[in-house]
Amino acid sequence: MKAIVQDVYGSADVLQLRDIPTPAPAEGEVLIRVRAAGVDQGVWHLMTGMPYLVRLFGFGLKKPKVPVRGREVAGVVEAVGAGVTRFQPGDEVFGTCEGSFAEFVCAKEKLVARKPANLTFEETAAAPISAVTALQAVRDAGRVAPGQKVLVIGAGGGVGSFAVQVARAFGAEVTGVCSTGKMDLVRSLGASHVIDYTRDDFSRAGVLYDVIVDTAGNRPRSVSRKALAPKGTLVIVGGEGGGKLTGGFERSLGAPFASLFSGQKFKGLVSTEKYQDLEALTSMIEAGSVKPAIEKAYPLAEAPAAVASLHEGRVRGKVVVRI
Repeated sequence: MKAIVQDVYGSADVLQLRDIPTPAPAEGEVLIRVRAAGVDQGVWHLMTGMPYLVRLFGFGLKKPKVPVRGREVAGVVEAVGAGVTRFQPGDEVFGTCEGSFAEFVCAKEKLVARKPANLTFEETAAAPISAVTALQAVRDAGRVAPGQKVLVIGAGGGVGSFAVQVARAFGAEVTGVCSTGKMDLVRSLGASHVIDYTRDDFSRAGVLYDVIVDTAGNRPRSVSRKALAPKGTLVIVGGEGGGKLTGGFERSLGAPFASLFSGQKFKGLVSTEKYQDLEALTSMIEAGSVKPAIEKAYPLAEAPAAVASLHEGRVRGKVVVRI
């Protein structure tokens, strides 16, 4: 089968299209014929091995432990391993795995759910990580309730575009923060208000929010807390732009300690992968509350360009790889 493979850490140039053996599902796994694969920020971190914290988490100290990139997948079950009870060959599914930039990939049954009936494979592939992260940020960490004011920083990106829709579905009044070129997209996703961060500073606008979901990963907590209600919650999703060791993740790591000295709550989100949240997301998608925003679908051979465009911040919503 064809797959996007890397032998060493580095920029998108290290990614190569190669022929490699087709995997076989182990116990508790399903073999998926990949129709599309999502591109999330995690792909860039695993590709570069940066920050070094990524390598310490077991992804390979000197080179990637799993050479095939990609973690979000949508496709059709080709075969099932021993013990699999929820799926059979022919089922259309989506979920997370290791190595989805390939014609076939094995995924654990517990990380896969049935594909939303009203989405294409390309649309579905954008959701497993980005949308589930947004769901956990809004529902679990932020505990967003009807009538609350919610600010989403990075509203035009992968997680942010889903967070706007999920918060709105939970009954919140949503304000999105994004760049000029993404404002129309954020409005179309249901944001009641949109702030262009290149022109205006949300922390000086005089509006206080019950929940702030920061998906941009590069602002100090001190900036966001100025716009946070006295008993509000700041949810920090991921981290970018920091040093080589932690890469900005220290914002999330230090959040719980900051809460000890304030009536405001600061939470660093570490998303978890489970099929129950995929099923919850499917219900929202099929009800029309959430829909992936796809800027472009790249063919498999152009996956390196897809990863590069995402990291450069030019993407409105998500990009996916079409198999």
